[in-house]
Amino acid sequence: MARAGGTDPAPTGAGERGLPPAVVARLTVYLRALGGFLADGVERVSSEALAEVSGVSSATLRKDLSQLGSYGTRGVGYEVENLRQHLSEALGLTRDWRVAIVGAGNLGRALARYGGFGTRGFDVVALLDTDPQIIGNEVGWLRVGDAANLEAVFRRTRTNMAVLALPASAAQAACDRVVAAGVRSILSFAPTILQVPEGVTLRKVDMATELQILAYHAQRGESGGQSGEPAGDPA
Repeated sequence: MARAGGTDPAPTGAGERGLPPAVVARLTVYLRALGGFLADGVERVSSEALAEVSGVSSATLRKDLSQLGSYGTRGVGYEVENLRQHLSEALGLTRDWRVAIVGAGNLGRALARYGGFGTRGFDVVALLDTDPQIIGNEVGWLRVGDAANLEAVFRRTRTNMAVLALPASAAQAACDRVVAAGVRSILSFAPTILQVPEGVTLRKVDMATELQILAYHAQRGESGGQSGEPAGDPA
């Protein structure tokens, strides 16, 4: 059994051997920065400019991008649209990702209303819960479905990615059903360690842990230590 964690393999588009988790995390930052350049009408960008916006050194950026291939020209820089396309392919974002959110509590409803998923290539197709008082309610453009029908909903919507916004007590059973329904990519907000079979990628978001890490770095900063690295997996 595989456990949740922050060291999942890179998406298949990142190459046969995969990329280090820290590199994959930085690629998402570069992709967001490139989107900003495109929105401003910038067609070419230097490694120094892209690195500055991304919060890394130009050496780190060039090393990361070199693992995907050679997309820049010395003295000229990168074609923004071309590099954005290559990064999207490497991260698997050119696929059709259809996301179901299991759990329609406060967090699940907030996620369902978030409009940024669509602009990043993720189509939220279902929101499920077990509470009769919640089932049938409209949340954004979705109507809350009955989690008892999870498998049928997944088939109908062709769900291939799931988000678990559930309490710890309900998370493992829901995760097992999601996996049995054929979904191999899961993001869990449940405050517990989940077990999944080999071949299933499980990412865990623990907000309390992130706050504890922030507290550690804040304390170090107040005592004269370094403020810490940007959020993300260690290299």
